This record gives sequence, C-alpha cells and structure tokens, in this order.
Amino acid sequence: MGHGHEQGHGKMELPDYKQWKIEGTPLQDIQERLARRGLRDPWLRNEAWRFSGGFAKPVTFMEVIGRGFKWGFAAFVVAIAIEYALFPPKKDNGHH
Repeated sequence: MGHGHEQGHGKMELPDYKQWKIEGTPLQDIQERLARRGLRDPWLRNEAWRFSGGFAKPVTFMEVIGRGFKWGFAAFVVAIAIEYALFPPKKDNGHH
C-alpha cells in the first residue's frame, strides 16, 4: 500500500481561508446589503480570492488572442512547408 512513497506525498496544501479579505472588493457591498436585512453569508470570503492578486486584473481580448496566436501561426507555417515539401503542387502545362 505504501508504494515506496514518503508519508504526506500527494497531500494538497490548502491556503488559510483567513488570508482573503472582503474589504475593498465588490463583495463588501453585498455583505453590507445583507447586513441591513439582518443576514450574513458565511461563504462570501471564499469568493474574495477572485478580486485579489493576478485574478483581479481583467483579461483583455488581445491577451486571449495573443496567447495562442503566435504558436498557432508558427505551427501553420511549418505544416504548409511540410505539405509543399512532401506533396509539391503539380505543374499544369496547359494540357487538359
């Protein structure tokens, strides 16, 4: 059963939920509106990560297009070069 692995191998490290803060995010408005009605969402903090760090920056259209375009275009050029090298176009000498 041990498979020769050290103990603890494969365990997932979960971040501490206390590191995420609602203050300064759009979730703060939701929390305040709920509080006015006497309600509280205990899971709201679990969504705060979406508004901090690298996740806080919105993704632009150019970033989406630019990520794969360079490699896709390079693969296209290589595929065309291989096709022309292995299967050159037939010369039509005007004969039908």
